[in-house]
Amino acid sequence: MKIVFPEIKNSKVAKNATEYFQDLTFLPADNLKTATNMIKGGLADSLISGLDDSTRDVLLACKTTLPLKSAFFSSCFICEKEGKILALADGGVIKIPDENQLYTIVEDTATTYQTFTKETPIIAMLSYSTNGSGGKNPDLPKIHFVIDKIRKFHPDWIIDGEMQLDAAIDPAVSAKKFPTSTVKGKANVFITPDLNSGNILYKSLERFGGYTVAGPIIQGFKIPLADLSRGSTVEDVILTIKVIRSLL
Repeated sequence: MKIVFPEIKNSKVAKNATEYFQDLTFLPADNLKTATNMIKGGLADSLISGLDDSTRDVLLACKTTLPLKSAFFSSCFICEKEGKILALADGGVIKIPDENQLYTIVEDTATTYQTFTKETPIIAMLSYSTNGSGGKNPDLPKIHFVIDKIRKFHPDWIIDGEMQLDAAIDPAVSAKKFPTSTVKGKANVFITPDLNSGNILYKSLERFGGYTVAGPIIQGFKIPLADLSRGSTVEDVILTIKVIRSLL
């Protein structure tokens, strides 16, 4: 498998990538346009970039060159700490998703998580409110639209909401705040209502929580893509390559 990696000579990438992933071939590219054209021309199977380019530049290059498989493209982060793996979306692409965009985010993120971990997605639709405790909320109709649709088309997945983060991860809190929830405080996939909360949450997990973070993994295209943060560590890069390899 060949991955075009424009920043392959970056000190965070060169030695670690080539030595750790001997089953992969990493190809250089002068710029993002060249990189995406290499994929379009069949010279590479995937793209990892972003150490030296903004998310906006990476996404523009991809969407002007590469075909989609989903109705929308979005992103997720795969977060790992001491063997525990979580998925979080969308913290990189869609600012305020409508109900159809939110459904695509959930479907693609759960698929990414399941493909990488081989575990059943347990999806928490996050909010400031748990099971109506916050009163009227303009996000609720689209959250429940997504929950109903996921349950219809992916009955093997577990999904519930809306819920606060503590009810999503703590069984005791879940039992008190949301006793009927199918998530039961054991979520492994977290869906935020907008880009602001998603981006802040993932950086909090990384900077305060000590998680290694892959991505953002760009979802919705016919091939897996990754847009690294310009603040990514060596560990983040290695985890990102692992996720992309699992998706190829």
